[in-house]
Amino acid sequence: MTTPVLDIRGLSAGYGPLRVLHDLDLTVHAGERIGLVGLNGHGKSTLFRAVAGLTDWQSGSVLLNGVEVGGTRSQGPGRHTHEIVRRGLALMPQGDAIFPGLTVRQHLDAGAYTRRAWRERDRRCRDILDIFPPLEKLLDVAVGKLSGGERRMVSLGRGLMADATVLLVDEPSLGLAPKIGKTVMDALMRIDLESGAMIIAEQNLSLLEGRVTRLLGMHAGRLKGGGMTALPGRHVTGVEL
Repeated sequence: MTTPVLDIRGLSAGYGPLRVLHDLDLTVHAGERIGLVGLNGHGKSTLFRAVAGLTDWQSGSVLLNGVEVGGTRSQGPGRHTHEIVRRGLALMPQGDAIFPGLTVRQHLDAGAYTRRAWRERDRRCRDILDIFPPLEKLLDVAVGKLSGGERRMVSLGRGLMADATVLLVDEPSLGLAPKIGKTVMDALMRIDLESGAMIIAEQNLSLLEGRVTRLLGMHAGRLKGGGMTALPGRHVTGVEL
């Protein structure tokens, strides 16, 4: 069997004295799209931040493409995040996460973090525009002037510019009108994962049903429902929140 692109074992993490995640196990293989469903405050974003090394403290193992990036630490959130990104992680945080005065093109260029991504940034930019066509006419427009849906496309596109085999997408429909949220989700489903994988954290279960390989529920810092599938043409119910 091939090495998982992401293999989490016994992961606990939190902020200050607060423990948010409790001994999580999760294995993700190349080609998978996993839906992570749960209410606010139950640990979805903290899981993503822990994988990226951004929590205040954590313990347990996080293997990214077979390399340990987790382990035990008690301080210094973000000290090793740049190394984790170079090893193949892209975190697309919830909300816009933009710089209003920079243009769309500048945001996309900022996502080309590694040397190879920077050399290939023009081609990668064209690929992003194929995924998010509305951005093509907005490349030289300051992002602060865009609509909510357009800003979300910019934020996601910036993450896709990286050399990433694991894409962590946090609440892509948050704050968007239902039609726009569906458009953004449709675009995420068109991304060719090749040898990579994607985890989408989302409160709206209906946006994920029938679209992802697996649905996981997140409740009180624990995962539920790891064996359920949601392949195209199949309707999945019973995710316990």
